[in-house]
Amino acid sequence: MAQLVKLADYISRYQVDLNKYPTQYIRLKKLQWERLKRRWEAGDTFQVEPTPPVEEPTETPNRLHRLFKWIRRDEGGNDEVYEEEKEGVEEDYGLFEPRIHYRPNTTKELRSLFLEQLYQFQLKWASSTAMEKSHVESKFQRDSLLRLLTTQLPDTYFLLYNPVLKVKNAPVELDIMVVTPTETVCLTVLEWEEHAAYIGGQDRFWLKKFGDAESKILNPLISLNRMETIIQQLYRQSGTDMSIRKVVLSRNGYIDYPGSLFGVEFIDRRNYSQWFEQLKNSHFPMKHVQFKAVQSLLDTAQTTSFHRLK
Repeated sequence: MAQLVKLADYISRYQVDLNKYPTQYIRLKKLQWERLKRRWEAGDTFQVEPTPPVEEPTETPNRLHRLFKWIRRDEGGNDEVYEEEKEGVEEDYGLFEPRIHYRPNTTKELRSLFLEQLYQFQLKWASSTAMEKSHVESKFQRDSLLRLLTTQLPDTYFLLYNPVLKVKNAPVELDIMVVTPTETVCLTVLEWEEHAAYIGGQDRFWLKKFGDAESKILNPLISLNRMETIIQQLYRQSGTDMSIRKVVLSRNGYIDYPGSLFGVEFIDRRNYSQWFEQLKNSHFPMKHVQFKAVQSLLDTAQTTSFHRLK
């Protein structure tokens, strides 16, 4: 399951500490899946226990406080307890604990339920930190491509979905970036009507055909090339040596581009399955250059968020 490090202009856990959260996520996913699977194999029915009544807090609703404690071991082996009072924090958004409310018939069904909850957890990590959060638009909950890329790609892939980067102090919304251990894949998507056909060329507009209807759409290569230029500039500034692959993607339509275009792949419903399987088939561990590449993107990302009150 790919790690959603940046979604739109939302605050992200990965922006706080890119070195910490990727490995923590992988460990957390493995641990919770193994626990859940053991419960299923032991015959757990996963029935929901009645929730005990919760006493109302004595604090005023907009000024909630909570005392946090943690332990740090010093060089001499002694444990020291630290305390911190954090305003407005009502739960630890850094933890993931799947909640299954009925017993699935197969491990495949159990896995599907687990991944769905893990996907929601990823959305939370991509839109909140312990002290801040962003409002997630409902369109992202319905976005089938976002769900597909997040749930089907390897854990070692970093996904940036419609990130907003600051370029010369101006916000620029980009399309989709999948940063693998070996390359950065830039995606621009054409998805409207099922079986629509897109006739491409070098002009500013392409032709979209659906049945007897024809209409013009903006050439997707414009935004794709802009994305490549911005990423190349950021990689050069940070000393990152990573190749960039450009893809125009249509899962449900057809792309007709006369001839071939150097450095660009056109993926439509005819070759999508094969292409996606190849994209998924990675056995490389996360690499330093991958972290360096993502950090250079996050360093220029625009963020819109607000402090938590609850």
